[in-house]
Amino acid sequence: MAATVRRQRPRRLLCWALVAVLLADLLALSDTLAVMSVDLGSESMKVAIVKPGVPMEIVLNKESRRKTPVTVTLKENERFLGDSAAGMAIKNPKATLRYFQHLLGKQADNPHVALYRSRFPEHELIVDPQRQTVRFQISPQLQFSPEEVLGMVLNYSRSLAEDFAEQPIKDAVITVPAFFNQAERRAVLQAARMAGLKVLQLINDNTATALSYGVFRRKDINSTAQNVMFYDMGSGSTVCTIVTYQTVKTKEAGMQPQLQIRGVGFDRTLGGLEMELRLREHLAKLFSEQRKGQKAKDVRENPRAMAKLLREANRLKTVLSANADHMAQIEGLMDDVDFKAKVTRVEFEELCADLFDRVPGPVQQALQSAEMSLDQIEQVILVGGATRVPKVQEVLLKAVGKEELGKNINADEAAAMGAVYQAAALSKAFKVKPFVVRDAVIYPILVEFTREVEEEPGLRSLKHNKRVLFSRMGPYPQRKVITFNRYSHDFNFHINYGDLGFLGPEDLRVFGSQNLTTVKLKGVGESFKKYPDYESKGIKAHFNLDESGVLSLDRVESVFETLVEDSPEEESTLTKLGNTISSLFGGGTSSDAKENGTDAVQEEEESPAEGSKDEPAEQGELKEEAEPPAEETSQPPPSEPKGDAAREGEKPDEKESGDKPEAQKPNEKGQAGPEGAAPAPEEDKKPKPARKQKMVEEIGVELAVLDLPDLPEDELARSVQKLEELTLRDLEKQEREKAANSLEAFIFETQDKLYQPEYQEVSTEEQREEISGKLSATSTWLEDEGFGATTVMLKDKLAELRKLCQGLFFRVEERRKWPERLSALDNLLNHSSIFLKGARLIPEMDQVFTEVEMTTLEKVINDTWAWKNATLAEQAKLPATEKPVLLSKDIEAKMMALDREVQYLLNKAKFTKPRPRPKDKNGTRAEPPLNASAGDQEEKVIPPAGQTEEAKPILEPDKEETGTEPADSEPLELGGPGAGPEQEEQTAGQKRPSKNDEL
Repeated sequence: MAATVRRQRPRRLLCWALVAVLLADLLALSDTLAVMSVDLGSESMKVAIVKPGVPMEIVLNKESRRKTPVTVTLKENERFLGDSAAGMAIKNPKATLRYFQHLLGKQADNPHVALYRSRFPEHELIVDPQRQTVRFQISPQLQFSPEEVLGMVLNYSRSLAEDFAEQPIKDAVITVPAFFNQAERRAVLQAARMAGLKVLQLINDNTATALSYGVFRRKDINSTAQNVMFYDMGSGSTVCTIVTYQTVKTKEAGMQPQLQIRGVGFDRTLGGLEMELRLREHLAKLFSEQRKGQKAKDVRENPRAMAKLLREANRLKTVLSANADHMAQIEGLMDDVDFKAKVTRVEFEELCADLFDRVPGPVQQALQSAEMSLDQIEQVILVGGATRVPKVQEVLLKAVGKEELGKNINADEAAAMGAVYQAAALSKAFKVKPFVVRDAVIYPILVEFTREVEEEPGLRSLKHNKRVLFSRMGPYPQRKVITFNRYSHDFNFHINYGDLGFLGPEDLRVFGSQNLTTVKLKGVGESFKKYPDYESKGIKAHFNLDESGVLSLDRVESVFETLVEDSPEEESTLTKLGNTISSLFGGGTSSDAKENGTDAVQEEEESPAEGSKDEPAEQGELKEEAEPPAEETSQPPPSEPKGDAAREGEKPDEKESGDKPEAQKPNEKGQAGPEGAAPAPEEDKKPKPARKQKMVEEIGVELAVLDLPDLPEDELARSVQKLEELTLRDLEKQEREKAANSLEAFIFETQDKLYQPEYQEVSTEEQREEISGKLSATSTWLEDEGFGATTVMLKDKLAELRKLCQGLFFRVEERRKWPERLSALDNLLNHSSIFLKGARLIPEMDQVFTEVEMTTLEKVINDTWAWKNATLAEQAKLPATEKPVLLSKDIEAKMMALDREVQYLLNKAKFTKPRPRPKDKNGTRAEPPLNASAGDQEEKVIPPAGQTEEAKPILEPDKEETGTEPADSEPLELGGPGAGPEQEEQTAGQKRPSKNDEL
């Protein structure tokens, strides 16, 4: 028994440790229960949150709008964001930055940079000498990279979400266009780091839209595949996506709905912005024609005038979507000259004719990448603001050949809602219904390396090899392992994009560098020297394409194996503890734990990746294995030694041990046997077969990023500090503005109060003149010197004025409270007096209050009456301009003291049990009063007529000796000693009238 107790103690300790860990996790989650999503569009953004009690809600900004402009205005001493910055676009267009997402992840020679310069010539772009990217130069002292500007926007979105959720938020899911490459995605992640956000995932906006559509139509999804096309034309770009919905069987939750991205097509520059720019140019031409011959300056050279024209073009595009024509008008466009011109929808469609011709392009790309036809598409759904243009719908409807286009989704907020659902699913604080999301790789990624080959004896040459790592339209997130077999020294390999032939020439120039990274391995030769007697299983490189679509090289390992004989060793303390934990959580034995551990290692090399097939001469050089996602680890993969032997059958160790393959399998997997039982005694005498021991040596990795260098850590830290300083400056500015507004409001309100009768009644003329003079002096100071005053100075001025007016405000406030407080006190005194009189009228037999208690209450009532009368008399003698002696807080204190005494007596009466009634001479209870209720009377039991004296209950000895009953016992009603039939009749006759009285 003692041994059993000792064995159970470690389990109890582990259970308590597990409970402590869970509690710590809950406490950590309590501060970050809310999560957010940011749908970053080119023109505006939508922010959504999820918090307990608020499922999937769009955040309203400070102007109570559901979408916020992605605009930043930067000046020397102030910064504006959102709607405030959009309003500054006309006043200060050079300092107002818009559509800067088009510059993310692009070098200075990218065609998109030149396009941005032509669209917004008022902005000055300079080249960053370290990264060869561009920066905005507002002034010689103000320079910001596109990542820093985006970080400001993300930080502003978080502040909006925190104000709406009323709690801090750090976790977020951010949407990005599906066509973003590795450099652009890393730039968004760096901007989120600058903003202090923890990015749960970068989700493609088309995937977020598809998820939102599927979540709200979960019941319509079944095992039959449904193909839906989403056509998303926003402000800056157009993306067409083909999504397949169907239910699939998952290991964790059974049958669950799934969306799979099957095809994607896009156009980077086709959107509402290009239409607005065409309209702006048309309006500028009309304005120049109106002023022709006046030798006026060209309107295109005036940034403010062009900003006004762009805003009018945006409004005109929206109005023409519902009207055949509209009048464009701008007051004071340039040189105080008004502009007015009529624009028809036909003219607008002619201006954008080439843009409308490009509408079917993304549809064809999506169909080609999905290898589908239009007949397989069940529905085409419109997303994005630019799809509201009638001509876009007309051309698209003709291109897809459907009867109608689907408009049953919120074109503006669908991506934000899908992203916030994904944020809740990824967060540990929420539990949502599972919805499987299988996104697709747009740009294939491959590995390239060069090695020496001996084609003829003595003749060596270099051979270039390519292996596809992640194929186009393949699912992600995904892990892959590539094994290099014929290297015993340090070598290099390259990670590049694969075949990008589906992109046009212009898109390829915009895409940027097709080379991602050069990987230099160091320590390969040393690892071979360290294990000279071991057989090499190759150099394994572990790649990860995470949920955000960002590629990373996790680690590189040199793997060796050898055959060793098992030697019985005593288990260490850590091994015993591990076995105990395994048995505690999994209910299995130590052999089960070993088997699970072996499987976990082997899962890294499950199946060959795409593109690993090669000619026979290349086999054995390089192997590619796929690491399954975390949710698929329960599938038993094929054992690693068996897979290696199939590929490398020429190895001598495999031939020697090939005659006993079955005997090695249990040892390789760590199994005890077929049934887990101990072998027979005869088998113990046989020599145990040798098992394979695996050794892993980490290889040093040096990465050379080729597409776009990331920001160095020190520069990233400086950017974070710069943004924090700007945020602190904004907070200080808000605090100062709040203090100035409070001071100004106090001055105006007090000056007005001085002329009100209730204030004049309690103040003298000298007091009012003193206060008025101080208010006027402060107002003059605020107008003359207030612009340069600090927050502390403004608060000190306000505190000084409040102290001066404190007595006046106090007297007015007390007089306002007197009627209500005195009325409440009178009511309480009257009710207390009535209660006391009623308590004294209770008969002595039924009295529940003591004389001391009633005397105490009477004393409190008398004292309160006396205090009230004395204080009112004293207050009547004082002038109204003096501090009153009758204070509302004193009245409340007297009321609380009196109410406490009354409540004490009421509670005592409520919970006191009634006293038992005394018996009369005949042994019966005295008759209750006629007004007593039936519940107040004790139940009377009449024994049967034939009951004799011996049937009487036997009394306890102490009761028989004393001849009395305890207070708690029930008095004997009938059937006492000597009770005969005559007494029974008499008693029965006494009871009947009482029942009639009750009726």
